[in-house]
Amino acid sequence: MSETLAVTRIPLDDYAELLGAGEIEELRALAKPLRGRSIQMVNSTAVGGGVAEILMRLVPLAEELDLNIKWEVMSGGEDFFEVTKSFHNALHGAPYHARQRDFEIFLAYNERNRAALPLDAEFVVIHDPQPSALIDARKPGSNHWVWRCHIDLSHPHRGVWDFLDTFVSRYDGAMFSSPEFSRQLPIPQYLFYPAIDPLSEKNCDLEPEFIAQILTRYQVDPHRPILTQISRFDRLKDPVGVIRAYRIVKRYFDCQLVLAGGSASDDPEGAIVLKEVLREADGDPDIRVIELPAWAPLEVNALQRASTIVIQKSLREGFGLTVSEALWKKKPVVASAVGGIPIQIIHKHTGLLAHSVEGTAYQIRFLLSHPEIAAKLGEHGHEHVKENFLITQKLKRYLTLFLTLARSS
Repeated sequence: MSETLAVTRIPLDDYAELLGAGEIEELRALAKPLRGRSIQMVNSTAVGGGVAEILMRLVPLAEELDLNIKWEVMSGGEDFFEVTKSFHNALHGAPYHARQRDFEIFLAYNERNRAALPLDAEFVVIHDPQPSALIDARKPGSNHWVWRCHIDLSHPHRGVWDFLDTFVSRYDGAMFSSPEFSRQLPIPQYLFYPAIDPLSEKNCDLEPEFIAQILTRYQVDPHRPILTQISRFDRLKDPVGVIRAYRIVKRYFDCQLVLAGGSASDDPEGAIVLKEVLREADGDPDIRVIELPAWAPLEVNALQRASTIVIQKSLREGFGLTVSEALWKKKPVVASAVGGIPIQIIHKHTGLLAHSVEGTAYQIRFLLSHPEIAAKLGEHGHEHVKENFLITQKLKRYLTLFLTLARSS
C-alpha cells in the first residue's frame, strides 16, 4: 500500500567548502536535541516534481544528523490521481465542477493509506493536498502533525478548499512557500521556501565535454542561442505559450528552443499535454521537444548550463524550483510573475519577469541584445539562491520547527 523509500546518504561535510564550516556546525547544534526522535515525511509520488526531488535530498542530510527520519509515499489508483490533479488545478484557480464522487474517491484512498502507513512518528509532515486526510489517523496528544503546502493557494476554488480546510485546520501548523499562499486558518503558519541541492547531479559542476555530448545527443547547435524551458509537460507550465514566444523572437534572432521535461507519477495529464506541444511545434527543426525520464538530473543540468536564456513561463506556480536551478548556474532567466517566482526573480536584479507571450518574447530579445546585462543578472541570481534557496537552509528551518513543536507540548 505504501512505499518506504531508500535514499543515498550524502556527507554533510561536503557542503562546508561551499557554505562554510560555521553553517554545518549550526545544523549539528540544532539537530543535537532531536537525535533519535522519529520523523515521517509523506507525499504522493516518489519521482517527478519538486516535492519528491526535495525529499530525495533532504532525507539523507537529516540522516547525517542522526535523525530517525523516514520518507513514505501514499499509494493511489488512476482514479485517485485524476481527482487530485483536478483538485490541484482548482486550487490554483482553474474552473472545476465539484462532484460528490470525487470527494468520495479522495476519502477512500486516504482511508486505505491510513490503514497501511504507520503514521506514528513524533513529527509527521504531510505534503500537499493528496494525503491531507491522513490526519484522521492521528492519536490525541501522541505526536505533532504539520501540513506542507507546495502550491499557490492565493485564489483557490472555494468548494475544494473548504473541503480540504476541514483536515488542514486540525494540524499543528501549516507551511507555505510564499506569504501570498497562506489562508485564514486557526493554526500557526510558517514560511518555508523550497530549495535546491547545490551538490546534486542536477546542480553540480559539469565538464564541458559532457555538456557537448548532451547537445550532440539531442541535436542542439552550441553555436546559436539556445532558449530552454525545463518543466513537466503541464498546461500550467504553458509550454505552448513558450513556443509562441520563441516564434516572435525567431523573427529577430536565429535561435533554438529546447522544451525538456517528463511527467510525475501522480499527474495523468502529461501525455496529453506533450501531444499538444508537438502539434504546436509543427516539425520546426529548431524546436527540440525532449521527453526525459522522470529522473534525468545530469541531462537537465547539462541543458540548463548550455542555455543562453532559461525560460519559466508558468501560468500558475507553487514556487518553480527550475528557476533557482538556472540562477544557481548563473543563467539569465525570463519567467512569469506568478506564484513563488517573484521571490526568486527580483525584476531587473536577478532576472526578468513577464506577464504574457509578447512580454516574454520582448524580455528574451532584450537579453539577447544585451549579453553583458544577461551575465550580470546571472551573477546576482546565483548569490540570491546561495543566500535563500539551498537545501541546508531548508533543513535548518525544519529543525527549528521541530524544536518549537517539541517545546510547545
